[in-house]
Amino acid sequence: MENMASLALKNILQEFPKSMKFCFAYGSGAFKQMKSDPTKNMLDLIFVVRNSSYWHTENLAKNSHHYALPLRYLGPNIVAKVQENWGANIYYNTLIKTTNNRLIKYGVISEKCFVEDLLDWNSLYLAGRLHKPVQVIVKPDENSPIQMALNQNLKSAVHAALLLLPENFTENDFFKVITGLSYHGDFRMIFGEDKSKIDNIVMPQMDNFRELYSPILKHFEYCVDIPKNQPADMIICHQDSSPSTKIHHLNQLPRMPQVKLVRKWSQGPRSKDMEDCLRAIAHDPDCSEILQQALCDIVWRSSITQSLKGIITAGFMKSIKYSSAKIMKMMKSNNEKKKQQLSKLPQSPKSISKINNITEKDIENKNTSINTKASDNKQEHAP
Repeated sequence: MENMASLALKNILQEFPKSMKFCFAYGSGAFKQMKSDPTKNMLDLIFVVRNSSYWHTENLAKNSHHYALPLRYLGPNIVAKVQENWGANIYYNTLIKTTNNRLIKYGVISEKCFVEDLLDWNSLYLAGRLHKPVQVIVKPDENSPIQMALNQNLKSAVHAALLLLPENFTENDFFKVITGLSYHGDFRMIFGEDKSKIDNIVMPQMDNFRELYSPILKHFEYCVDIPKNQPADMIICHQDSSPSTKIHHLNQLPRMPQVKLVRKWSQGPRSKDMEDCLRAIAHDPDCSEILQQALCDIVWRSSITQSLKGIITAGFMKSIKYSSAKIMKMMKSNNEKKKQQLSKLPQSPKSISKINNITEKDIENKNTSINTKASDNKQEHAP
């Protein structure tokens, strides 16, 4: 039997055109994060559609007020071109109120672009979001390209994470590295996003992460051992980190990270043979750092271009409102973290006693003494 949350999400879809191949909710509006109530946060949705222009034609007829000016009046073909030619191939409408008063943001992407990002990590935008648990609202067909690409995307995430991790690591480390694949390099993590975002996502959702990756990790038993039935921070995992295993992981990475790796290793646009480069990187002691930089380059570019595109698709005022909310959330989280750190600082009983014993009279006497000294100084220097 479907739970109430799932039914509520499906009811939201009644307000949109039906021609969706896949739909999911993600983020703090779909899942509980640390110190966060999903029902009070904006709900993020992704609609994967067969034909973007056709879908926007229907949606403009039903929900034209969702679109910012002047795109609202330029027609579905222009909207589809903006979607598919700029940024991460997604068109977002943000700060939308549904009929049941739920605040949502929804992104539209074509099936072709969606599958390409999952397989190749061209932008690591939606591929990265799908490295984490999501709430599926419209399931893809079992044998569709989407389902195949979803599974491959998770396998690619494990290959990349194992290359970034040391020989021994905890289960917590494993899922944090996977979550961080699409955050390290995002310019919004410098200013605009909560610096504790990765911890906030992983810690409350450990069971969801295990459920998501359990069938995937069966394909990796030859190279990594992750014990079960223990607390996540107590589970010590061990992997084979030999060059031959690293070569295998590098060969299984998506196309765009491989291209970036070869360019970095070749030190320029003229690429050497990919197989030779990947073999050399596998033997390099800085293999993980080289891969991390390649992934950061992908994320950096897509995060900037998609954010700039958001100013056009959301409109200037909505963009300011959305960005301000992100910054306020980040500042609140940083202040809470500072308070926690200060509360953990050791204080000696003497210093606490001294502070507690200071009275208003002591302060008054101190002020009188300062004023008297100032008066004496004036008399001494008077002509």
